[in-house]
Amino acid sequence: MTAQPRIIPSEVELLQAERTTLANGIDLYILASDDFEVLRISFVFRAGSARQQAPFSASAAANLLAEGSTRLSAQQIAEQLDYYGSWYDVNIDRDYAYVNFATLSKFFDPTLAVAEEILLHPAFPEEELRIYAAKRRQRLAIERTKVDVEAREAFARALFGPTHPYGISSDESAYDRLTREEVVAFHQRHYTAENCFVVCSGRIGAREKAAVAALAERIPRRDDAGIVSFPVPETTHEVFVEHPGAVQSSLRLGRLLFPRQHPDFVGMQVVATALGGYFGSRLMQNLRERNGYTYGVVAAMVNFECEGYFAVATQVGAGVTRQALQEIYREIERLREEPMPDEELELVKNMMSGEMMRVLDGPFGIADVTIENILCGADNSVIGENIRRIRQMTPADVQALARRYLTRDSLVTVAVGPENPMK
Repeated sequence: MTAQPRIIPSEVELLQAERTTLANGIDLYILASDDFEVLRISFVFRAGSARQQAPFSASAAANLLAEGSTRLSAQQIAEQLDYYGSWYDVNIDRDYAYVNFATLSKFFDPTLAVAEEILLHPAFPEEELRIYAAKRRQRLAIERTKVDVEAREAFARALFGPTHPYGISSDESAYDRLTREEVVAFHQRHYTAENCFVVCSGRIGAREKAAVAALAERIPRRDDAGIVSFPVPETTHEVFVEHPGAVQSSLRLGRLLFPRQHPDFVGMQVVATALGGYFGSRLMQNLRERNGYTYGVVAAMVNFECEGYFAVATQVGAGVTRQALQEIYREIERLREEPMPDEELELVKNMMSGEMMRVLDGPFGIADVTIENILCGADNSVIGENIRRIRQMTPADVQALARRYLTRDSLVTVAVGPENPMK
C-alpha cells in the first residue's frame, strides 16, 4: 500500500457565526449545519468563581441549576432529558459558566422546554444544596491530600496572591457555611442578559432559531450585573509546600504574561509546545525518556479573561525532585540560548496545526472554538490568522520570545513534596 502524503494546512477558512442581537441585549450566534440531525445550544454566562463573594457560591449556582425548578423536581428534569436522549452539561471556570443542551433535531421542542426550567426557573432547593455541599466538601478534602492538587492551588496563589480572585483557595469548611440565599443572590446577579451570549450549532432552522431567541430574550436584565474590579496580582517567586511521606513531588513553573489578545500569545504557544506540548517535546525527551524522572510533563499558555500565564507542570519521584527541577530550568535556558533546529520547529508547527484541525472536527467542535473566540473579542477568522502566524515562526522568533519572557529571575517555582528542592 502506498503511503498517503501528509497534508499540512497553511490556510483555514472557518464558518463565521451569524450574529443577532436580541431585545434584551444578548447576542445569539448561529452555526448552521445540516450534516447531522442534532443541535446544541450553549448559554455562556460571565459567572465564574472569580465573581463570587461567598466561597463556592458560583460553582453551587452552576451545578444546582438542574436540581429542581419551581415547576419540576430534580428527578423530573433528569427523567425528561433521559427520555428524549438529550444531553445536558454545565461547566464553570474562573471567569465563565457554560450551560449546554444537545438533542436530536426531532426532540428539540421538549428539550428546549426543559432548558427553560433550568435557565429561568431554578429553585435551588435547600435539601439539594446541603447534599451537594456535603459531597463537594468531602471530595475537595480528599483531592487536597494529593500533591498535584496542592501544587495547582499553591501555584495560583504564588502567581496572583492569596486574596486575588484568580489565586484564592477557600477552605473546604466554607461549604458548611454556604447558604441558599448566597447561591440565589449569585444567580440573580450574574445569570443576566448583560452577562450572557448564546451559540447554537448543528441543524438550526428558522423555527429553532426563533424558539431559542424567544427563550434567551426572557433572561432578565440587571443594571448592576456583577461588575468586578480585579486587584493587581502579587507574585511570589518561590514556594515550597511540605507534604511529609509523599512518594512523588509536584512541580509547577511559570510566570504571569498576558491574555490571548496579546500579539505574542500565539508565539508563546509555540514556545510552550516546543517545551512540553506534545509527546516528543523537549521536556518529555529529557525528564521521561532520558532520565526516567516522570511519566509526563506539560507546558502551556493559559488564558483568563483578565490575565494569562505560561506554566510547566509535572510530578516526579520524590528522590529526584531537585534533579528534575534543574533539568526543567536547563531546557528553558537551552531554548533561550540556542536556536531550534528547523526540523524540530517544523514538527512543532505541524503538531499545533493538526491539533487545531482535530478540535474543529464537527459542528460542536467548531461551536467550542467559536465560543472561545467570542470570549477573546474575535471572530472565527482568527483561526486562519493564528495558523498563518504559527507557520511563519522562525527559530530566531522562538529564541527571541524565550529570551524576552522566560528569564530565570522572572519564573515562579512551586514545589510540593517531602523535601524542598530549592534550598
